[in-house]
Amino acid sequence: MKEYKPFKSGKVRELYDLGDSLVMVCTDRISAFDVILKDPVPEKGAVLNKMSKFWFDFTKDIVPNHMLSIDTKDMPEFFRTPEFEGRSMKTQKLEMLPVECVVRGYITGSGWESYKKEGKICGIELPAGLKECQKLPEPLFTPSTKAPVGEHDMNISMEEGIVWVEKFFPGKGKEYMEKLRDLTLTLYKKCADYALERGIIIADTKFEFGLDEKGNIVLADEMLTPDNSRFWPLKGYEAGKSQPSYDKQFVRDYLKANNAEILPQDIIEKTIAKYKEAYELLTGKKFA
Repeated sequence: MKEYKPFKSGKVRELYDLGDSLVMVCTDRISAFDVILKDPVPEKGAVLNKMSKFWFDFTKDIVPNHMLSIDTKDMPEFFRTPEFEGRSMKTQKLEMLPVECVVRGYITGSGWESYKKEGKICGIELPAGLKECQKLPEPLFTPSTKAPVGEHDMNISMEEGIVWVEKFFPGKGKEYMEKLRDLTLTLYKKCADYALERGIIIADTKFEFGLDEKGNIVLADEMLTPDNSRFWPLKGYEAGKSQPSYDKQFVRDYLKANNAEILPQDIIEKTIAKYKEAYELLTGKKFA
């Protein structure tokens, strides 16, 4: 049996090269504030993997995505073990575009902090008098650069994004940034409307895209998981205060309050319970 080693390890995912395709493995690691925590969250990787699959299937009418299969029978024998079962996705190989496509539908997190100081989010002027966690008049596309592990992404304006992408793809900066903006907003609106019907507010999220062999833009990485999005329960939602969440904001809040990098068992159990609850609400299926 041929053995494989990851050629790239991210904060929570590992990538294996199969030659003509990749296997992306969602681990049980969890990160917060750009730091990988010491304590894993059991089953988290499988929840994220299945949630991404659900959204990729749901949005394939808008843009093609990189998913080929999450069945390890479609992968080399090395991956047909309990360690990889349920948490692995076979994907296309793409040339990744160097932009994190962040979209904000509600004013929260760093966006709220920025708005309080200067009335803007990522340089975008907003109406006066907005409350914390209020729905924005229109979703905002606020891209950032993609930074290596351990470094912070940098927020960029649309104009700065064009210059940034132009460095990597000469003559394509404007075209690619406009396509990324339009796809990001279209994806967010469709998915946020769907989630709202099922009792979940998607406050913000981010998408990543790459190019296939023919130069087509393809949706990649993970999609609308509790790791890259803020999910709030619709029930009890009220602007003007912070919201309870289905995502890792739960972990962030604990770490901030306790100035710690270690999670106690009850926080781990509550976190995975929230992840599963979000999965089951969104997909209508029990997590198994």
